[in-house]
Amino acid sequence: MQQLTPSDNMIITKHTIGDEALPLLVVDNFIAEPEVLIQEAGFRDFSQNSPYYPGHRAEAPLAYQQCLLACLTPTLVDFFQLPSEILSLSVCHYSVVTTAPTQLKLLQRIPHFDSLNKHGLAAVHYLFHGEQGGTSFYRHRKTGFESIDESRKTAYFSSLENENDGPNMPKMKDGYINGDTPLFTCIEQQRGIYNRIVVYRRNTLHSGAIPSDFKPPLNLLDGRLTISSFIDCI
Repeated sequence: MQQLTPSDNMIITKHTIGDEALPLLVVDNFIAEPEVLIQEAGFRDFSQNSPYYPGHRAEAPLAYQQCLLACLTPTLVDFFQLPSEILSLSVCHYSVVTTAPTQLKLLQRIPHFDSLNKHGLAAVHYLFHGEQGGTSFYRHRKTGFESIDESRKTAYFSSLENENDGPNMPKMKDGYINGDTPLFTCIEQQRGIYNRIVVYRRNTLHSGAIPSDFKPPLNLLDGRLTISSFIDCI
């Protein structure tokens, strides 16, 4: 694949969200030619390789991974106060949501976190047009937690376990979470805008903001195509 270059029109916006003032980086107009990434996705082998992600994934191009780190590392280190100036990608793949709302497992119907380490980052790069959903961030009502670390893990999971059989636990008919529920409050929602990247700490409670009328795409490239990355300190 050809070398990728960042856009001259890139806009970087720094946010803090929720009561915990969690950092959220939004990068608009990231890649100069994002359509190249979509074309490349057409040559990739998508598979269902995660028990949690409700769709199909394929490895993203090395050229993309190199561009992401070269372009954003100084900003990420500074904004997220990372302990190292050398970053790597432990995960970087194309992702397309393909699971019908009524087919979701319970853990796919509530917000989640990816890691207990606040220095691990996640990035989502939206590569679709139209309103196919962005990313939402949540507060757990009972504990008040917006992020989960080692000190909160036991209390958080105990609370979820106690709520598991209660009347407020989401039912299969409820589909994807997209906004406030009896168990969670939405503290921020970023729209899925073409060629936008959002970056956040992996221990933040979050979920894809999938529309209530979502239908699995007949063609993967017509669906909610993103590139999802895990960024780690070395």
